Amino acid sequence: MSLSASAYALLQRLPKAELHVHLDGSLRPATLLELAAARGVALPVQDIESLARYMLVDDARNLEDYLARFEITLAVMQDAESLERIAHELVIDAAEDGVRYIEVRYCPWLNTRAGLSLEDVVRSVHRGLARGEKETGTIARSIICALRNLGASHAMEMAQVAASHRTQGVVAFDLAGAEAGYPARDFVEAFAYARSHDLAVTVHAGEGDGAHSIREAVHLCGAHRIGHGTRLGEDALLLAYVRDRRIALELCPTSNVQTRVTASFDEHPIKMLRNAGVVVTINTDNRLMSGVTLTEEYARCAEHLGFSMMELADLSLAAFEVSFLPWPERVKLRARVAYDIGLWLDDVHGFAEPLVQGVGA
Repeated sequence: MSLSASAYALLQRLPKAELHVHLDGSLRPATLLELAAARGVALPVQDIESLARYMLVDDARNLEDYLARFEITLAVMQDAESLERIAHELVIDAAEDGVRYIEVRYCPWLNTRAGLSLEDVVRSVHRGLARGEKETGTIARSIICALRNLGASHAMEMAQVAASHRTQGVVAFDLAGAEAGYPARDFVEAFAYARSHDLAVTVHAGEGDGAHSIREAVHLCGAHRIGHGTRLGEDALLLAYVRDRRIALELCPTSNVQTRVTASFDEHPIKMLRNAGVVVTINTDNRLMSGVTLTEEYARCAEHLGFSMMELADLSLAAFEVSFLPWPERVKLRARVAYDIGLWLDDVHGFAEPLVQGVGA
């Protein structure tokens, strides 16, 4: 099955929300090349196309291999100007891809190697996101991450940073990084701090480790959403719990294939989980390392998993519904998006040619 160029263009127009995208994994290759040259950072290749191919992680054996490539992008993300630019460009690029709402996540500690304070980092990213929002109308918010391998005290510091910047667009606290060997139970206090300061929480789980990782994220850390959650199907009782309490999964199909969580896109569990009643959303994870846009993720779900355009529209709307935007703002945004999706579906129904060969629209 394949999506026609006309159908892809139509899908690009679908109003979408991106709930799981990492700032340090989503630079423009041209920007990475330019910033590296300006700051004396050595790169393995010296032209945009070659750099884009090099940064595409399609040879990872596991999650840890996938994460190793981030050292290259982080090398150019150590000053305020670069951080603001990268955040701004991400919103611009997302808006051009039909994204109306985006939650950008990052660990500010990783951007302090050249002397920036955590406050400097958060303010710089916020300025970039705010500029992008003003220029495009795409609402941009951020999620502060802690890294599992840096320990509990680091996680507490990041939770405190997140809570203290809720007025600067921070909508949630997250735990990221290699799962195996760093169980969520070790970070319970940081999550308790975030929740006690009225901050939403999400946890990377069920990606680099099994369903028990999701169980700890939900029951010990109080996760409101799960980052990835790809292996939820391994635990039927937990699946039912997550389903019944509408704890949404931030699934990133292309990335999940690259990190070997699932053997191929055709075998990705997103459709099984949706059919089981779980709230699922489609996300890119890292636009650069995964070499993918959100429209391309949606298109691949149609091509490889047989999602119809109606189903993709439903998935898009679900992402807006489970965003961490404050409820009054979320209601208004959802109403606007639901209306626009209705118009989009009218265009789908009036489309003259098959959208996906072998799959009904």
